[in-house]
Amino acid sequence: MVVDEARARLAAIPMLAGYNGPLERLGGLTNFVFRAGDACLRIPGMSTEEYINRANEAVAAQEAAKAGVSPEVLHADGKTGIMVTRFIAGAETMSPEKFKIRPGSPARAAEALRKLHTSGAVFPFRFELFAMIDDYLKVLSTKDVALPAGYHDVVREAGTVRGALAAHPLPLAACHCDPLCENFLDTGERMWIVDWEYSGMNDPLWDLGDLSVEGQFDATQDEEMMRAYFDGEPTPAERGRVVIYKAMCDLLWTLWGLIQLANNNPVDDFRAYADGRFARCKALMETPEFSKHLAVVHEG
Repeated sequence: MVVDEARARLAAIPMLAGYNGPLERLGGLTNFVFRAGDACLRIPGMSTEEYINRANEAVAAQEAAKAGVSPEVLHADGKTGIMVTRFIAGAETMSPEKFKIRPGSPARAAEALRKLHTSGAVFPFRFELFAMIDDYLKVLSTKDVALPAGYHDVVREAGTVRGALAAHPLPLAACHCDPLCENFLDTGERMWIVDWEYSGMNDPLWDLGDLSVEGQFDATQDEEMMRAYFDGEPTPAERGRVVIYKAMCDLLWTLWGLIQLANNNPVDDFRAYADGRFARCKALMETPEFSKHLAVVHEG
């Protein structure tokens, strides 16, 4: 049925209406993605409109393509979320395992993020961490899903984090904001970034902290990523922001996982996903090192 829908969607797009070749199902946690020759078709998953603005996403995808970090957008419908992009031939879809075995891949990912952040691109959405937590909690208030024990306590504790980050804010930049490994395509010489559903203007170091978490980077990979991004040694405050965002991305994506659970997304065990992310967030925030990073960031 999904393949039939993909054929019907292609037929409704003039530039692809005559395509009769094979459709190859690609990855995706919430959406359906197919390769159709030299193009990729993305069909949004059920209920994703509750928390994703497709018009904003379409603009961001086009801006990222202009910045040279994302494939060309061939078709984007800001109402339905149907999107077609150019297929990147010869690129590996990344995973934590591939980030470990493909030499230089953390650096290439960092360089792609820096290219985006410094491109001057302007995205229509403002990715504001604590506002998004509130929004996701509102969505969940209408669902029959329990928050992990102590979630609201940690959100209150994160008020200190909010104050430290606000003491010396970095200029907002166009950010991906959801740097899952699977959103990076590596040719071995260049890293491409795809999927702009959660993108917005944000503190650019969110992308580094979140990438480190999603890629399960060890200390060596973190160093490679940061040195490539900063073109040398990061300052203690820069390091601190990256660590803080490691915890904060887990705090936010815990709620995203619960929304997937409530929407009966069958792709993963989202109860375990949410509980695991929350436990990791708490564990990091309770370390002495986290408090030290927080103090350095607050001091600037």
